[in-house]
Amino acid sequence: MNVKILSKSQNRIKFLLEKSNPAFANALRRVMKSEVPTMAVEFVDFEENTSGMFDELVAHRIGLIPLTYDEKAYSLKNDCKCGGKGCSRCEVTLVLDKQGPCTVKAGDMKSTDDSVQPPEKDIPIVELLEGQRLKFEAVAQLGLGIDHIKWQAANVGYQYAPIVKVSNADPKIADVCPTHVFEKKDGKVKVVAEDRCTLCMRCTEVSEGVTVQSDDSIFIFDVESVSGLTAKEVINKALDVLEERAESLAESVKKNVK
Repeated sequence: MNVKILSKSQNRIKFLLEKSNPAFANALRRVMKSEVPTMAVEFVDFEENTSGMFDELVAHRIGLIPLTYDEKAYSLKNDCKCGGKGCSRCEVTLVLDKQGPCTVKAGDMKSTDDSVQPPEKDIPIVELLEGQRLKFEAVAQLGLGIDHIKWQAANVGYQYAPIVKVSNADPKIADVCPTHVFEKKDGKVKVVAEDRCTLCMRCTEVSEGVTVQSDDSIFIFDVESVSGLTAKEVINKALDVLEERAESLAESVKKNVK
């Protein structure tokens, strides 16, 4: 397998995966999305909430706020030495006390661990009017997106690599293509950005001089982090999970198949 980076930023990476197959591509997608540990609030204890929102709604919003964390300091609660009872190695506390009028934001929460912070400080939680107050203590822990959406690591999609060819095609295809795959010049049209093709097939409806196919051994991945992890961290952790499972399977086969 070969990987080629098409575009890269802290929270989003687009890459090409070559010499692979749909089974592996989908396994990688599922792990990146739902089986990479991330940090999120699990419990909220309200001391006072006189805002216009019920406790349950405020707690739901708090739970969906992504949080950064030090992977060396925390482990999943089920894997922790405390046996799931809760300790400093699997839980972290965040507190908030705000008086209106103001808009309470994610950055207003104070964490007992500097490594556990919302990467986006301006995410709104609730608006407080004059005389209203919000005070709570929240407990965050690691979890998996397969258990709850608040722990989803990333939005991940992929498509087969497009193969676009033109031969005496109608120049109108350059106008109908939503991703500008074609370029029109001197009454002729040519392919200038094949990797942008989304396989919508609009060009084939306009002209018979263009063919669009896909290669099911090459995949274009688009990974956008929606957690406290960077897109690069999501990909690396997902590969570690797949590698660990493959090694576990190989060991099991060697032990039981003789």
